Amino acid sequence: MNAHVSQGGWPVLVLNADFRPLSYYPLSLWSWQDAIKAVFLDRVNIVEHYDRAVHSPNLDIRLPSVVSLKSFVKPSTHPAFTRFNVFLRDKFSCQYCGAPDDLTFDHIIPRSKGGQTTWENVVAACSPCNLRKGNLTPAQAKMFPRQTAFAPTVHQLHRNGRLFPPNYLHESWLDYLYWDTELDP
Repeated sequence: MNAHVSQGGWPVLVLNADFRPLSYYPLSLWSWQDAIKAVFLDRVNIVEHYDRAVHSPNLDIRLPSVVSLKSFVKPSTHPAFTRFNVFLRDKFSCQYCGAPDDLTFDHIIPRSKGGQTTWENVVAACSPCNLRKGNLTPAQAKMFPRQTAFAPTVHQLHRNGRLFPPNYLHESWLDYLYWDTELDP
């Protein structure tokens, strides 16, 4: 297909069959190429369009801006333990000083002292705080996380994700997204 748009342009918001985004952070987006392929495979419905089209010798197709899955995908109830999800749970801020930059993750009870790599023992920490705490317990370092580390629910991660809207939000997406900057910190 010949298109007058760049390969990376015209992202498509992907909604579950219940018209909720599959995820907020990162926002569930597909390339327009993947969305059109899913349309032809009868996996999605087009909900909204861009004012752009792609052309092939026998077909003109308006680019979708929002699609919904035809089959409901049951959201996971227990999010995976990943570095990204730890940062998301901790709202991308160091749990010792609040800095938003140069994040790593810190074992509250160091692994060398029997600490495990679990939701309840890992927090986001900026590199300077992580280095300062080193191999010490919170009591030894006199550094205590701002919140108790916990295993978040998917709902809590989605709520936190809505605190960080992406740089690009097409107007056709707004009826399906709920960016709430008034949430509890």
